[in-house]
Amino acid sequence: MTTVLFDFSGTLFRIESAESWLRAVLDAAGVALPESELLAKAAALETAGALPGGPAPVRVPDDLAGAWRVRDESAALHRAAYTGLSRQVTLPDPALHDALYDRHRTPAAWTPYPDALDVLNGLRGGGVRVGVVSNIGWDLRPVFREHGLDRYVDAYVLSYEHGVQKPDPRLFMVACETLGADPRRTLMVGDDRRADGGAAALGCAVHFVDHLPTDERPHGLRPVLNLVGSEGLKGLEG
Repeated sequence: MTTVLFDFSGTLFRIESAESWLRAVLDAAGVALPESELLAKAAALETAGALPGGPAPVRVPDDLAGAWRVRDESAALHRAAYTGLSRQVTLPDPALHDALYDRHRTPAAWTPYPDALDVLNGLRGGGVRVGVVSNIGWDLRPVFREHGLDRYVDAYVLSYEHGVQKPDPRLFMVACETLGADPRRTLMVGDDRRADGGAAALGCAVHFVDHLPTDERPHGLRPVLNLVGSEGLKGLEG
């Protein structure tokens, strides 16, 4: 393997909890809620699927279904889909819905998995090129820079910049072409079997990790170093 492609959310980084997300926005806006109400609102936002990178919606309203299916194909669709879900929950000020969306795009809202640095550093030391392939509606590069991981990434291929989202093989092909990589010598690492599994259509090997809180997955990425260093990865589904 000469190249490894990583997903972003749930693979290299984890979004903050819905409670932390809402609390940060309320604090910044100077809005106080009783603790019980804050916790109830956070739970409702999580159920609605309003936190990008968090749990999927329990139910997508009919008027948002179209935007939801293609939300990662443009910045406008991504914002519309997630703020639309957020607005299913009544907040003290309607402007808070846009503030919540803006909060999730900040480096402070994201935490790298504990072994992300060591794994990326190990790949760089072994001469392996690294790309990030993400279904997303905003520029995640500042998140990598703020957390000191940008130096280990050779290319970012973001769905909203190309108008196509995983599992469409075209997004993985853009990544391989950008990196000068042979798909048959490329490993895709992600947490979504459907979306990230689309890389297999090009002949890439695919390895899945569990989308868990960071403290519950301290070593989930470490097998990547062994996989890249081993033979016979063609067609891997692990």
